[in-house]
Amino acid sequence: MAQLQIGRVLLEVSRTAADTGLALPSELTLLGKTLLHLDAVGRTLDPEFDPNAAVRRHTAELLRRRMWKGASSGSLASTLLETREFVEKMPGRVNKFLDLVSENRLGVRVDAIDERQLIEGLHKIANRVALGLVLAALIVGAALLMQVPTPFRLFGYPGLAMLFFLAAAVEGFFLVINILLSDRRSGRERRGS
Repeated sequence: MAQLQIGRVLLEVSRTAADTGLALPSELTLLGKTLLHLDAVGRTLDPEFDPNAAVRRHTAELLRRRMWKGASSGSLASTLLETREFVEKMPGRVNKFLDLVSENRLGVRVDAIDERQLIEGLHKIANRVALGLVLAALIVGAALLMQVPTPFRLFGYPGLAMLFFLAAAVEGFFLVINILLSDRRSGRERRGS
């Protein structure tokens, strides 16, 4: 028992994971602490106790009890019927599989992401980037126009440049409002589904 300290090992694993930035469930730390206390209690009660030998001694009996507990006449008959059906359909399934392999038509389909939602998100990003570029162009154009002398003035600055700045400000404001509203709406839809 002096050599077996599972609780200490679990606490070490939790500490090492925390040091490396890996987030483990807090239950693992609680389990480690509980096992650490259990190790101490076991050493106090019987320092010569070998838990591995005890587990080996009782495993066969525990498995036998569990199997007989789950094996009723109904479940045994159901299992036999399912096995018979499986064996009956096996040759046809094997033939179908071998046909697919021989014709090079065997494939694996993986649905890992929601493509529609991904494309929708990419469209939103592309639209926002494009609008941002247009706004940036308006601002740069207005800044360049500030150097052009003109009789039309607005707020003491060249009028056309100020109109471009105001247009960029209004568009920027509407872009921010649109982003906030659409993100809030999509957040509610995700929580609702």
